[in-house]
Amino acid sequence: MASLDASADLSQPTDRHHQASAGGGREHSASPGQSEPTSRVPGAPGEKLHRSFYESELAQLQLELVKMQYWIKGTGFRLIVIFEGRDAAGKGGTIKRITAPLNPRGCRVVALGTPSDQQKTQWYFQRYVEHLPSAGEIVIFDRSWYNRAGVERVMGFCTEQEVDQFMRACPEFERMLVDSGIPLLKYWFSVSDAEQEARFRDRIEDPMRRWKLSPMDLEARDRWEAFSQAKDAMLSHTNIPEAPWFTVEADDKRRARLNTIHHLLSKVPYQDMTPAAIKLPPRKPARAVERPPIGEQFFVPNRYL
Repeated sequence: MASLDASADLSQPTDRHHQASAGGGREHSASPGQSEPTSRVPGAPGEKLHRSFYESELAQLQLELVKMQYWIKGTGFRLIVIFEGRDAAGKGGTIKRITAPLNPRGCRVVALGTPSDQQKTQWYFQRYVEHLPSAGEIVIFDRSWYNRAGVERVMGFCTEQEVDQFMRACPEFERMLVDSGIPLLKYWFSVSDAEQEARFRDRIEDPMRRWKLSPMDLEARDRWEAFSQAKDAMLSHTNIPEAPWFTVEADDKRRARLNTIHHLLSKVPYQDMTPAAIKLPPRKPARAVERPPIGEQFFVPNRYL
């Protein structure tokens, strides 16, 4: 894509300054500066992005993701992408759009559950280290070691001493990753309390999505201000030049997905290494072989004809 800045530096600061509002109505306010011009899109300002435009842009961006993965595999590049944010902020939907066109053998999504009793006795970062990428791999963390500075802190699953230790160790841990040749992209999905509430209600009303809403999510819902304070403290300690935080405005899911994918592509210096299309040779004549009677096989009934 001609519009992508493939030489962009991961060490550049975030485009906007974010902070919690006093009333907790929105999670952040934006400064006027932006790193690149805003693309013209159909529809009035503030409206949801039109589906037809979204799908057209998404298809183009997903094609670029495929090109990027060919380059990553061909060069042995390693990449870590971290997705953090409040519940129902749109992280999962964005991850799905990123991984959908990619070869799963070279792109893994890591979403770890509650640590086991054994893991609780380990060095905090230990269970994440085993999931780091090898040459030619992309690893996407759907929540990460930042659980300690967020949900664990707010919900009382760790001590303030453990949080302080994390705040000191995390920047050094991430510098070690970057120094070893593993770029680290960190995205925080920012959503307003009104939009989060609407998405919670949608999940409750939809039986196929109800599993996305856990008792923990509902308890966290009543601690909006506490999560805002934890997020601000986390960013102030871990927004380092080697691995800065990038905030995604996520009240409009479609815009958030496109913006994130475009930004991710701009941070990887890939070139188009897509192999040429394979020319299928004529099929060789079939040999005469004796096969078992078809009546000996079991078939799925043709319910839908």
